[in-house]
This record gives sequence, C-alpha cells and structure tokens, in this order.
Amino acid sequence: MQTGRNEIDDMIVHEKMQAALEYQNEAWADGRADGIEAEIIADVAMACAIRETIRLLGETGAEALLDSLKNRMLAGEFSPERIVQ
Repeated sequence: MQTGRNEIDDMIVHEKMQAALEYQNEAWADGRADGIEAEIIADVAMACAIRETIRLLGETGAEALLDSLKNRMLAGEFSPERIVQ
C-alpha cells in the first residue's frame, strides 16, 4: 500500500510544482510588461530563491542544491532548445 501513497505524494508535489511555475511565469510576465529587463528579473528571482533556500536548508543545504542545479544546467536540462519527450 505504501507504493500507492508515494505515487499520490509524487502527483501532489508535481501539481504544486506546476502551480508554482505558473505563478513564476505570471510574475515574470508582469515584470516584463512593466519594462523590467529579463536579466534584472532573473537576478532578483535567483537571489530571493537562494535566500529562502538558505533559510530553509542552511548554507550547506543551499550549496548542495546549487551544485545539483549547476550539474543539471551543464547537462542541458534548462536549455530553451531542449526537447522534452
């Protein structure tokens, strides 16, 4: 029965991530519509995310997350040209 529970938990997390992505996209679009350059929005978004991650996980946890994100970036996961199948 535990497997079913994990699948449900995974689905809930996925749905929350999708909702969070929509909120981020809306905030990004609002900023761009107000004339804020994409580089400024990106810089502030990452600074806020890092600050919150440090609050939640501490500096060591945040560093581990950033290392993971760096590896994923270098693997092309965030590339706009990446095709997801």
